[in-house]
Amino acid sequence: MRIFDRISNGWTIGNISLSIIKNNPSLLLFPIISGISMIIVFLSYFGGGLILLLGASLSSFSSLESLANSDLLADSVVYVITFGFYLTNYFIVIFFNVALVHCAKRILDGKETSVGEGINFALTKVINILSWAILAATVGVILKIIQQRAGKFGEIISSILGVVWGIATFFVVPVLAYENVGPIDALKRSSDIIQNKWGESLGANFSFSIFTFLGLVATILIGMLLAVGIHPVAGLIAGILLFLLVLSTVSAAEVVFLAAAYEHVNERPSKLFQGKILDNMFVRR
Repeated sequence: MRIFDRISNGWTIGNISLSIIKNNPSLLLFPIISGISMIIVFLSYFGGGLILLLGASLSSFSSLESLANSDLLADSVVYVITFGFYLTNYFIVIFFNVALVHCAKRILDGKETSVGEGINFALTKVINILSWAILAATVGVILKIIQQRAGKFGEIISSILGVVWGIATFFVVPVLAYENVGPIDALKRSSDIIQNKWGESLGANFSFSIFTFLGLVATILIGMLLAVGIHPVAGLIAGILLFLLVLSTVSAAEVVFLAAAYEHVNERPSKLFQGKILDNMFVRR
């Protein structure tokens, strides 16, 4: 597929997904609630983590342990806090994405849905979601350790592994939602979908980043106009709120697309997304 065809393909996918969000604005509540929850979690872990780390260091120095042991204890505390932070965030993100996938699937099937229905559905999958969050957090910590311990080489390796992990887990959310499997089987199932449908892929032909960029440009322009015409504080506040809205909209659109792609690979195509477009999602090796 030529570069301009790829751009056109991604643009079409993005526009269809965004149009569904436009017609069903309640879907935006899922990434908004998820984002607010993650901010609260971040603030909680940031404050609590500093206290635990300081306590571990003071405890070590007050004993007969060496400085090396102190550093080891501090590192262990950091990794435990990091794991807890990853676990909580992965759980929140996957939970609300499962809820959103369910609502998106209902809409693609031409049925009505609601935010409450999506959340209730996700609650029935909470064990699978938690199991996956544990696995994802473990992988995240391992990649973090590789990145920190192996210098530049570690950064390269962790980046490559991160990309591979991202592709392999592309369909994990709908798999967790609609296939009663554990985390390892969910990973295998997601990888199998990618390999069986598109072969071993190097990367995606689509990207929602251009929509995020365009939204950022519009946000900056609107913020500047308000700052000049009304007050700098008004421009700053409006800019922040608008950008958060852009992020929420694009995030919701990505999940809508994910739901459509999952339906497509399971031979339940939606009339809103052309099969040819979805077949060209990934670049073949």
